[in-house]
Amino acid sequence: MFRKDNPLLGEYVIVSPHRMKRPWQGQTEQPQKVELPQYDEKCYLCPGNERSGGIRNEKYTSTMVFENDFPAVLSPPGPKSPEPIHPLLRSEPIQGNCDVVIFHPRHDLTLARLSSSDIERVIEEWKAIYVKRGNQEGIKYVQIFENKGAMMGCSNPHPHGQAWSLSQVPQVPSTELTNLKEYAQRSTEELSEAPAGPNGKHCLLCDYAHLEAGQGERVVLLNEDWIALVPWWAVWPFEILLLPYKRHIPSLLELTKEESASLARILSGIAVKYDNLFRTSFAYSMGIHQRPVPPKSNSVGEDDIAHLHFHFDPPLLRSATVRKFLVGFELMSEPQRDLTAEQAAQRLRDCADVHYLEEGK
Repeated sequence: MFRKDNPLLGEYVIVSPHRMKRPWQGQTEQPQKVELPQYDEKCYLCPGNERSGGIRNEKYTSTMVFENDFPAVLSPPGPKSPEPIHPLLRSEPIQGNCDVVIFHPRHDLTLARLSSSDIERVIEEWKAIYVKRGNQEGIKYVQIFENKGAMMGCSNPHPHGQAWSLSQVPQVPSTELTNLKEYAQRSTEELSEAPAGPNGKHCLLCDYAHLEAGQGERVVLLNEDWIALVPWWAVWPFEILLLPYKRHIPSLLELTKEESASLARILSGIAVKYDNLFRTSFAYSMGIHQRPVPPKSNSVGEDDIAHLHFHFDPPLLRSATVRKFLVGFELMSEPQRDLTAEQAAQRLRDCADVHYLEEGK
């Protein structure tokens, strides 16, 4: 049993691999339904259907983006910040937009079963939303994410993600950016031999990717531009961190055409490995962390300390029906995991590269 440091968040996780031997008589989940129709007349995201808010979808043939009919964050003008009645009872207004990104018109195709060219179109939509919302007056952060599977709170199985644009930088990416900045300010003597970033300083994630590519034991997939790995500090059983490892890239906008194509291929590979692990449509939450908003000029500034990366946090632990719960000690003290990062990476590496539903075709 040991405790691992997460330098991105300044947190720790306890690793207890011996606990995988304990019997499980707790809650089990229903496996994610795999056989879905190509079109569902009751689905509010399928082409041509009416959404729950009363608006009818276009008969789209590729990706589609629309403003969420029930947004968590409302557009300006918002309320003024109230005067606190006590220093312990402070609040501040938050404004922005919530967009829905439909990946594909087919109801039954998740990222694991989309072609690389289809995923490239999704990436282009992510870029477009990042530019559109990130250049809006008052917007300081754009968070792109996907919740996949009912156990991760996804209300509709049609392949889609979301993008929330906010008037403040949220807590988790703000903490990451603070730690990335502090790392870059360290003396170069204590850092690795990985190349320095655009300011002549080291980047925590550039150095980390360089280290993991060299060691290999936590690497799940590697291609010409990207590395997908189970991070040293992983909390979720089969958590994956995906990031570019050949050069420092602050955001999606800095990707070359070739890097976007290789990103699509490795996103497909991750999704296929996940589904093949327990031969089910694997649930997860995925989020993109990058420069908070596009740069206002071509100059290199503080925002370039950000290093584009994807977090995949899946809940399944032992099988398609047994999940990891963050409760008790995890909520009151600090996270704990039962599977080492190295074991998780090995199991994912061992999964086939062809989706299990495509076997024999």
